[in-house]
Amino acid sequence: MKLNTPVITTDRLILRKMTKDDVGNLMVIFSDPEAMRYYPSTKNEKQTMEWIDWTLNNYSNYGVGLWIVEDKATGDFLGQCGIVPQEVDGVIEMEIGYLFVRRVWGNGYATEAAEACKKYGFEQLKLRKMVSLPDVNNIPSTRVAERIGMKAIKTINKWEKEVYVYSVSI
Repeated sequence: MKLNTPVITTDRLILRKMTKDDVGNLMVIFSDPEAMRYYPSTKNEKQTMEWIDWTLNNYSNYGVGLWIVEDKATGDFLGQCGIVPQEVDGVIEMEIGYLFVRRVWGNGYATEAAEACKKYGFEQLKLRKMVSLPDVNNIPSTRVAERIGMKAIKTINKWEKEVYVYSVSI
């Protein structure tokens, strides 16, 4: 396991800041057509490095971003989950986003990580509202949003497709 201070820990997970060393881990997800089914396409190594740069910029500019999710017991890479700024109808909203390695789907990791991000956003960052923007056809992602207490409030066109806007406020 890398000596990288956790941002968030849960019973089973460690969420830590992404680094350029995570390119190989992220490629496991980004090169998998099934994991990337609701994204415009898979990503190559150059595009994955751009994703990491985008994330590092979010850390600098907003103090949040996608974090690497690791198994607390083994240190294994499981995916990414975090809070990212997204434009929704001309307003910047803080989105809880998640994307996991296919081999660990169905273990509740996305829900556990997303719930931890929600708690972090409300308690540590003092956010009043957070959203999630799953593709309308991505049933597993919509279920994660629902399990962490979000409600679908509308659909919008973003990333050249239809997405739900799920929202939760305190």
